[in-house]
Amino acid sequence: MSLFRVLLAIFFPPLAVIDRGCGSILIVLILTLCGWVPGVIGALVILNKNE
Repeated sequence: MSLFRVLLAIFFPPLAVIDRGCGSILIVLILTLCGWVPGVIGALVILNKNE
């Protein structure tokens, strides 16, 4: 996880997970609409997963 991705996840969470697939984007978008903090946490969790 690069520093750029972490900063992107903090400022605009859905854009940070754009390469992880449509499902991840939708989940993070819904979480971000519910509140900024859940969106950031969701994006960081998805970015932290090993593939």
